Amino acid sequence: MLSREIEIFRVVMTTGSATKAAKLMNLTQPAISQSLRRLEAFAGLELFQRSSGKLRPTQEANALLAEVERHFVGMEVIEQRIRALRQFGTGRMRIASFPGVGVGFLPRVLADISRERERTLVSLQIMASPDVRKRILSNEAELGVVADDVSTKGIEATLFAHYFGVVALPAGHALARHKRITPAMLGKHPFIALNPDDSVSLRLDRICRSHGVELRTVVECPFTISQCELVRNEVGIAIVNPITACDYLHAGLVFRPFSERLTYTSLTVQPAGQPASSFVRVMLGAMRKRLEVDMHTLAQAMDGGEHAGALHSFSHLD
Repeated sequence: MLSREIEIFRVVMTTGSATKAAKLMNLTQPAISQSLRRLEAFAGLELFQRSSGKLRPTQEANALLAEVERHFVGMEVIEQRIRALRQFGTGRMRIASFPGVGVGFLPRVLADISRERERTLVSLQIMASPDVRKRILSNEAELGVVADDVSTKGIEATLFAHYFGVVALPAGHALARHKRITPAMLGKHPFIALNPDDSVSLRLDRICRSHGVELRTVVECPFTISQCELVRNEVGIAIVNPITACDYLHAGLVFRPFSERLTYTSLTVQPAGQPASSFVRVMLGAMRKRLEVDMHTLAQAMDGGEHAGALHSFSHLD
């Protein structure tokens, strides 16, 4: 394959002229023209119409460019990987997480393990739990964190923690004067809910129905971070997982304990049959320590914590 000719073709197409391509590639204009003709002869296609010394790409040229760009994107990924290997050796850790844990919590964990992280290139990708599972299944990540409503078939899954929902209120909200919020109190105010098929949303619905309460849902959304943003903008109130609540302690939100135990559960997942690396083991230990610290901080923020009760558990619930 005429790799040099394809490279020249790409530069001509992206710069818009043979003259600009010649300057950029430190070649003469005749050399550029000869290269393009060799590529046309090899392909058996007319890639350019030539008129008054100007090149006008044909439809075939534009179609070919799309394929060439995909090739060069792949080459750029390979070059990036080579640079990473040169800098870090094989010390590269790919972590995928759903937003509830990945947006604020895992960055705090990575800050806690700065010594290990300095020797490792970390890729932290945030996505929905089913997509995290796909990354683990295809060996595109060494460690994942998912919500408990995702299938764990074909991967190794371990309980990370259960944690219990807290009520998120805009600053100055009428419910903020209460030490603890009940379902009946929630039912009197516009409510920001997770999507109705979310396992946490289903659990909250059962709790409210057992108390004879129907929530006044005004917005549904897939992630706790979206709930917090909507509360911050005074669209309504919400029950959120306490890990995300910690991300918003200094964002003008007020948090109060919920009188009922609304459980959120997250799992750590890894490719099946592969022993955990030393980095993964350090990461898992740091995650538990950071959760202890964050939950203590949140409990203290909710009136000193005496009314909050336990906000998390590392053990399987009855």
